Amino acid sequence: MFENKTEQQAKDEILSMVKEYCDTYHNKKEYHEGDRIPYASRVYDHDEMCNLVDSALEFWLTSGRYTEEFEKEFSKYLGIKYCSLVNSGSSANLLAFMALTSPLLGDRRINRGDEVITVAAGFPTTIAAIIQYGAVPVFIDMNIPQYNIDVTKLSDALSDKTKAVMIAHTLGNPFDIGAVKAFCDENNLWLVEDNCDALGSTYTINGETKQTGTIGDIGTSSFYPPHHMTMGEGGAVYTDNPLLNKIVKSLRDWGRDCVCVSGHDNMCGHRFDGQFGELPMGYDHKYVYSHFGYNLKATDMQAAIGCAQLKKFPSFVERRKHNFNRLKEGLSDVQDKLILPEPCENSDPSWFGFLITCKEGVDKNKVVQYLEKEGVQTRMLFGGNMVKQPCFTEMRESQKGYRVVGDLHVTDQIMTSTFWIGVYPGMTDEMIDYMVKKIKEAVNL
Repeated sequence: MFENKTEQQAKDEILSMVKEYCDTYHNKKEYHEGDRIPYASRVYDHDEMCNLVDSALEFWLTSGRYTEEFEKEFSKYLGIKYCSLVNSGSSANLLAFMALTSPLLGDRRINRGDEVITVAAGFPTTIAAIIQYGAVPVFIDMNIPQYNIDVTKLSDALSDKTKAVMIAHTLGNPFDIGAVKAFCDENNLWLVEDNCDALGSTYTINGETKQTGTIGDIGTSSFYPPHHMTMGEGGAVYTDNPLLNKIVKSLRDWGRDCVCVSGHDNMCGHRFDGQFGELPMGYDHKYVYSHFGYNLKATDMQAAIGCAQLKKFPSFVERRKHNFNRLKEGLSDVQDKLILPEPCENSDPSWFGFLITCKEGVDKNKVVQYLEKEGVQTRMLFGGNMVKQPCFTEMRESQKGYRVVGDLHVTDQIMTSTFWIGVYPGMTDEMIDYMVKKIKEAVNL
């Protein structure tokens, strides 16, 4: 088949066939009323598939040229200096927190027993690294209808052990970054923005509009299939701080001290002439470890998909906003029964989902079960109140390993009365209108 063809000609022919295959067999399903509407789904075309096959044909497999391209273009999109691609959003949160435990940070490093302010209604991997390291998450309450941290409680959570605030922008809705950052600056605390559910959201602070994830010291993203853009699996850690960037890259790449990218040696010209720890003089710098790290790199095949997704991403954000607004307008006449979400002041959210809280007299469980029966997929606000999850049983019984400020009554209200539905960019107006119709039916049963 490839006789008398160059390698590039053969590759071009393969990719042409891949394009035709994708256009013929993918994205052909039409929506009909009553079809199941997922809360999220991949939105892609032949660009992603051709990039994936192109990378596979190259067979580099680990991080490579597509990774380099993605990190460069993603940094440009965010308006930030440094980006490290990783294998998941959970890994991104792990690296973001662990970077703050590095000895290179001196007195500002987080030590075991130090405290990190956060919220309990969220995803477990926002707090998992804190607990596993031996630091102490301090949970404060949230607000409705923004579903973010109640900034009036921050001072109550502060102690002489507090070193950081690590919280997520809930389902695309930014938390009050102005208030949180001012609190962190005043108290010399690190601010980690879990941006995994909010990519594309913006917040105006001090007269400047910035992407969420870029206002604190370090931000994280996830590229899991339901998220704002996808690589299948994948995530990113980003910062403007060169020291944090150095630490993140070390921790991501086994904890090594060397900064050479995969496939390159001796970029600094001093591979064999350094003295490190108690190692012999001139020990190969590629095998010097300055941290206890991991291998959390993404593959170049993941990055290849991300490069194609990133070019489409602005249109994804606009469609999410459109879908959110159509849902909110459609449900405006049942606000006597439901609390509808509101954006944080000074923000322009790239919505991940549409949060709904059932008012007194409306049974959330009955509403959710009706929607699921009628083909509308629903989700909870992740862990509800994480302190009440089975993974907290030992700590809850011993009353050790975490601290709660106040009674978390709003968090518990979210756990018992709140659910959400999707607004992903593949949704049509017909799908949105069907969800509105079924929600109204559910609350009027």
